[in-house]
Amino acid sequence: MARSKAASKKQQKQQQKRGVDFKKIKRKLGRKLPPPKNATNTEVKSKAIVLPEQSVASEKAGLAVSKKGLTLKELLQQTSHHNSKVRRDALMGLKDLFQKYPAELRSHRYAVIEKLRERIGDDDKVVRETLYQLLKTVVFPGCKEDNQGPFVSLMVAYIFNAMTHLAVDVRLMAFKFFDLVVQYYPPSFSLYADKVLQNYEDILRKNQFYLEDKAKLRSALAGLVRCLSLLPCNKRKVDSSEENMAGQKILHAFELDMPAESSGFSSITKKLKDLVPVLVNCFQDFFPSVHHMPLLDAQSFDCMHSILQSIDLVVGFFGYGIHQGKPASQLSYEGPDEAIWDHTISSLLLKKLFGVFPLNPTNHLSEKTCSDSRSGKAVWEKHILLLLPFIPKLVLQVASDWKSCLLQAFTKIFEGCNPQSSLKLACLSAIEEMLIPGDDMVYPDASDPLFEYQITWIRALPQLLILLGDKHPSSSQVVLHLLLRLGQCANSSSPFSREYENMQYSLDKFYSSCVDRGDVYYGPFIRLSWDSQELAICGLYYFSNLGPFLLKSIAFCCLCSELEHLVLFRIIEVLHSAFSAGHIQIADYISFFMTLLSRFKVLPENLTFAENIYPDVESDAKISNRGTFKLLTNTVCSCLSRIGDDSLVFQILEQVIFDQLLLKPPLDNACALLRVLVVLDCKPTRLSEQGIITLSKYLSGCLNVGSCEPSCIPEDDEENSLPTHQQTCCYYMLPCFFLFDRSPKLLKLVLNLMGSLITESSSSPSSHSYTQYGNDNSNQINAVVSALLLMHKDTKVRKIISSFKEEVVHILQIIHSLQVKFLVTGNPENGLAVITYTYDLSGRSQVTSFSLSG
Repeated sequence: MARSKAASKKQQKQQQKRGVDFKKIKRKLGRKLPPPKNATNTEVKSKAIVLPEQSVASEKAGLAVSKKGLTLKELLQQTSHHNSKVRRDALMGLKDLFQKYPAELRSHRYAVIEKLRERIGDDDKVVRETLYQLLKTVVFPGCKEDNQGPFVSLMVAYIFNAMTHLAVDVRLMAFKFFDLVVQYYPPSFSLYADKVLQNYEDILRKNQFYLEDKAKLRSALAGLVRCLSLLPCNKRKVDSSEENMAGQKILHAFELDMPAESSGFSSITKKLKDLVPVLVNCFQDFFPSVHHMPLLDAQSFDCMHSILQSIDLVVGFFGYGIHQGKPASQLSYEGPDEAIWDHTISSLLLKKLFGVFPLNPTNHLSEKTCSDSRSGKAVWEKHILLLLPFIPKLVLQVASDWKSCLLQAFTKIFEGCNPQSSLKLACLSAIEEMLIPGDDMVYPDASDPLFEYQITWIRALPQLLILLGDKHPSSSQVVLHLLLRLGQCANSSSPFSREYENMQYSLDKFYSSCVDRGDVYYGPFIRLSWDSQELAICGLYYFSNLGPFLLKSIAFCCLCSELEHLVLFRIIEVLHSAFSAGHIQIADYISFFMTLLSRFKVLPENLTFAENIYPDVESDAKISNRGTFKLLTNTVCSCLSRIGDDSLVFQILEQVIFDQLLLKPPLDNACALLRVLVVLDCKPTRLSEQGIITLSKYLSGCLNVGSCEPSCIPEDDEENSLPTHQQTCCYYMLPCFFLFDRSPKLLKLVLNLMGSLITESSSSPSSHSYTQYGNDNSNQINAVVSALLLMHKDTKVRKIISSFKEEVVHILQIIHSLQVKFLVTGNPENGLAVITYTYDLSGRSQVTSFSLSG
């Protein structure tokens, strides 16, 4: 025990000599601990290195770079960067570089496409959209002139890969890329039609996805429409003359852009047959979603419209195959039930677009909804405008109860839209298709609901035409073309013939109309273009009984000074054809021409005299139209001479012309009426005894004014003014000479009346019973002498007048006695004819001369 204690003490002494292994250091509170002895110093020290130039900048000298100084190679490398922002910036840089250096794109187009195609299936939405805009605005336009076959083949593999992507956004965007390829290289669809249609079928079956993103589906369906429009299809045969006349375009038709080398469309018939039921189901899937909306949104409408277009194009392709001789069994397909299909489309059109519910046709929801805002109404009109072309096809296919509701809604749209709007034009196009029967359409009977609405449309056309007037010429031309087509089809067997005949009572204001005071109001026909006037004139021919009411309106329209003379003669040509076809009564036909000849305002060359005769005519219109009236007279004479029996026509016209002459019309109009008599008369004359007496009274005054009237002399100061005066006087007196040649009795009565007029004028200068043209005694004598000289110069009349020596001598003796009286009294009035004459009483020859003193 004692030994063990001694050993422990010894051990303690030894430990005190060696020291402690871990000495505990006492630290004071608040002081910083020293760093451990094994701590690593992380302080880094550096110095800047200054070089005269950067090696990277020297390598890029002379190369095409973007705004950020990146070359094409660097930008293409960055398109594969893991960061989406870097990839997007690289695409933007490529756009900037190619726009600044177009040669870079043409030189490296294949390398660019090989790199860019990797981004078609990019996970980032912004990157895909940026790539699409780059291809659309820069790459494809820049490589358009090159051979695009290899160019496109580099892309389609990646596009088809993206169409099978798990993400719906990527799949829908892939269809948009393919649509862009088809735009710039249409043969690509025929080369890959089988795969494209299969992918469209797959994506359209997944309705739970695409209904959530209608904007992308709208783009995909628009691409499908573009592809299907490249399929061959039957097109409506349109007559070239009709197309030029009315400027109408084929509805639902796309231009055939089919390459020569793509002949594989026949192999995709099965794909198309499988696609149609998918499209129909897709359309039906939209219907419940829009059924509860107060107004159909634009994206849903565009999708549904594209679906309908696609179906229409596929059916057109099937029809083309049948037309080419393929059996219908090979082209038929099994779709949904026809009743379901009709119900779906009709319900959509009635309820959502036209504002009519099938169960309550008087409820008009869309009108109230669209009136709340301008934007809503604009969207509604856009929907209507695109769907109206389908109305004619639906009317022919839907059931009777649906047809009635559909026609009621369509008629409401037609009557309520603005007359000059594009919606009205679309309605007119649909009406034309439903009124004019085609190859697959027959006239409906009275029990068909369509017949009642057709009558309503026809009755609205004249008022619409007058409402449009000349302020909207393009719309007026469309209405006129529709009226012409309707007239061409409204034959005796047509149910519309009576309505077309009654239409002429509403068209009078379109040409002209008379107000209570007798003034004439000219309609819009005067101011329309030549094409529109031609349509209106041609439509007159198809009235089976063109009545006097409309003929009177057309006659007053022809008398307007603003009407072009070519239009005037075109009207006469068409009316003559209508008369020849039995569409105008002979009395109305003659009355029309008599109105033109008796009321046409002839403006002479002398503007001052024209202002005195027609002060109501505007100064701009006071240009001589005497040449036009002469041509009109010849045309009327030609038409009347071709009516039939001249003797019968002469009997009808004789009293009518005499009644007009006794109203003392202007000299030009009277001369025109006399020329009509001359054309229908013969030798010996057909004039009755009473007609000869009446005509002699008028001609005695007409010869006087026709031989000296100053208005007949053109305003001409040249040396040939005297021959021109003589030619003008001969023009007016020539009809009289023909009548004298055919009726010597008429000439005798005229000579006797001429002597009586001189005697009456000397005793009572103010009494002129049968003429309004004389002024005083001296003018009367000068006129008689001039008339005698003109008759003396005409060979035939000179021979005839030689038989009436006593009458001529009597006239000359009266003039001589007045001349002696003048010399004795020295009356300094306007002057008198100084006569020097010799007359061979044997009648073999006569010489008469005179001079004027004054």
